[in-house]
Amino acid sequence: MIIFKSLRESIRTWHEPQMGTVTGGMIRELLISFRKATGQKPMRIIFYRDGVSDGQFYQVLLYELDAIRKARASLEPNYQPPVTFVIVQKRHHTRLYANNHKDRSSIDKSGNILPGTVVDSKICHPTEFDFYLCSHAGIQGTSRLAHYHVLWDENNFIADEMQTLTNNLCYTYARCTRSVSVVPPAYYAHLAAFRARFYMEPELPESPNSVCTKTANRTPVKPLPALKDKVKRVMFYC
Repeated sequence: MIIFKSLRESIRTWHEPQMGTVTGGMIRELLISFRKATGQKPMRIIFYRDGVSDGQFYQVLLYELDAIRKARASLEPNYQPPVTFVIVQKRHHTRLYANNHKDRSSIDKSGNILPGTVVDSKICHPTEFDFYLCSHAGIQGTSRLAHYHVLWDENNFIADEMQTLTNNLCYTYARCTRSVSVVPPAYYAHLAAFRARFYMEPELPESPNSVCTKTANRTPVKPLPALKDKVKRVMFYC
């Protein structure tokens, strides 16, 4: 099983306005790397996708699911492992509170709901596969839930299986000994993106007008520097 959150560069070849036709693909490279490390191809793909608003769900699904299929077919024509496509959202206004704050079995020390709390009815979509999960223990303030929306599921997960898998993944974040609020694949993708920004953006002196200047007169983005072989297959950005 391979679990990741990828960017849009998924197909073997694609066209960039500035760079022209580019050969390669993040998902294809991950599939090859998985096979080299384990000696076999992934039998299932679970894809956690962050940074998508409600209105973009099916636009992103159609584009990226097609890209995943092309990446699979680029390895072997008959290689078609089932894909589960999950959207992760933190930017929402839903909060949960204990019904009885005097009942210590329903809240933690901070007064928040207990980690592992799942809601998949009443406040969720009436027909689609989504759920709210509070996977972390609140430290200060009100815990913010993560909203997971399963847009495509060829692995035929039942609700309990998907929720348990997602909650268990939140205990595997390498930077923390506690559970975190969002699945680690999404966290790792954010870390990689922020690190890449420092490599690609030019160093400009800060000034009161620098924010507007950077946005209006942005210089062409330079390509990422080549990685050394020792760090190509490790999460050095963590």
